Amino acid sequence: MEQLTPVAKKFILHWGEMGARWGINRTVAQVHALLFISQMPLNAEQLTQLLGVARSNVSTSLRELQSWGIVRIVHVMGDRRDHFESIKDVWDLFRQVLDERKRREIDPTVALLKECVAEARQSGPAEKYPRQKLAELLDFFQATTAWYEQIRRMPTAAVVRFVGLGDRVRKLLGVG
Repeated sequence: MEQLTPVAKKFILHWGEMGARWGINRTVAQVHALLFISQMPLNAEQLTQLLGVARSNVSTSLRELQSWGIVRIVHVMGDRRDHFESIKDVWDLFRQVLDERKRREIDPTVALLKECVAEARQSGPAEKYPRQKLAELLDFFQATTAWYEQIRRMPTAAVVRFVGLGDRVRKLLGVG
């Protein structure tokens, strides 16, 4: 990939903006976008050149993307440098991002809610309403997490079919 096409530039810039809205560093999201649409693995120098960002930003971004499990190092015959590629299957990519967000954000929240509910149970009447609301929130997180785990274990083809059912699920459940 010598130069970015107009479509590639458009996608990379948008993915960077969306990443920023999702709480992901813009450069991290742009590096991911470029690796996602690249047919070939790219090395850090290529990423730096194509994106026009500092080499240190690329290195930091690659480490972050590897920690998320969505980018991995690959080796190219005849080149000693590390090259990088993104998960290419969009369903696998989505699952990996959800898994990591769950691990980083949901799991600690569930643990904290459990602690708060337990502490509120031992407190006086002033904690009754907060305990009730926190218990409801904990129940919500536990129910959605259990649902996610069930969906996560389904083969991709089944998930695609499930998602494709759309309104038919609503009708099957008898919901207006």
